[in-house]
Amino acid sequence: MHPVEVVHLEHDGKVLLVNERGEGPQRPVQGRKEITEQLRLPTRSEIDSMGIEWKQLRETRVVFGTMVYRVMKGYPKIDWPKNWAWKDEMIADNAVHPVAREAIYRSIHRLVSKVMICNDAGDVLLGKVERGHFRGFWTLPGGYMDHDEHPSTGCVRETLEEIGLEITLESQEPVVTQKIFTDDGISFVSFTYRSTWNGDLSELELQTEEIAEVKWFSKDEACQVAVSYFDIEALKTL
Repeated sequence: MHPVEVVHLEHDGKVLLVNERGEGPQRPVQGRKEITEQLRLPTRSEIDSMGIEWKQLRETRVVFGTMVYRVMKGYPKIDWPKNWAWKDEMIADNAVHPVAREAIYRSIHRLVSKVMICNDAGDVLLGKVERGHFRGFWTLPGGYMDHDEHPSTGCVRETLEEIGLEITLESQEPVVTQKIFTDDGISFVSFTYRSTWNGDLSELELQTEEIAEVKWFSKDEACQVAVSYFDIEALKTL
């Protein structure tokens, strides 16, 4: 039976795994399909028995069906543990328990790239979203970055796709913000750039299944109607 509370200890890409008896460190085998013994994250008492001091950072809630697991993310106060498991090798081993693999998946940042498009009057362009987290609300143009994409490229691509506007960024220095919003532990990082455009809104070709309409707002109005934490933090810098 897997413990309902375990600890995700990680140090520079290395994670502590134990076997079913709490013995560790254990190492995953990438591509292993057969499960002779399950590898998992350790409990607090198992870490204590190894004499490892650690600092708790946050708690993540993992739900599989009717089972609810608590994963404590922590940082070990030790030298780099070369005999621990590489986090990237844990995903492809069936012997690693799904809770451990899910904890690794949750610990990977989700990257978002956005842009504040302003005119010479100091207004900022927002779009009303038709799908996703903020459906029905006003947000800055942008979205998730592609796998091999720089954030300064991502927001330009997203703006062209969403509203048909090809922009040039004023600077390669974005407003960078990071936040974990819920107890599922997923961390979002946003890169928000700035661009200037003084065209007519009627010139824009909206991807209507994603953006219902666009509108100019003053900075204060934009801060009031925006619902995204990242948008609001970026707008404050205008």
